[in-house]
Amino acid sequence: MKHSLLVWSPRLLGLALAAFLTLFAFDGFQQGKPFSAALAEFVMQLIPPAVVAGIVVLSWQRPWLGGVGFALLAALYAIAAWSRPDWILAISGPLLMVGGLFLWSWRYATSPS
Repeated sequence: MKHSLLVWSPRLLGLALAAFLTLFAFDGFQQGKPFSAALAEFVMQLIPPAVVAGIVVLSWQRPWLGGVGFALLAALYAIAAWSRPDWILAISGPLLMVGGLFLWSWRYATSPS
């Protein structure tokens, strides 16, 4: 049971985080904005969730990659949003947590039983 929870929790939480970040993309559609401009902004704001989902997919068989990738994303976002500690907590915090879970999953899988 513990092994199953350690294997699936970072993967599912990573995908849930990608879905959460996707919600921010809908900010592009604002009243009075031309559709083409709104669509372009929407697509641009889908890049971060796609990167998060891509890291989950890449780390499916290599959990250490997910740990490093999510920690790196958390650090990059914290640097980019340095003046907004509330944003850092809301975005980098979950990224770092998922990265830690991936590393924990990897360590558990590679440790002698």
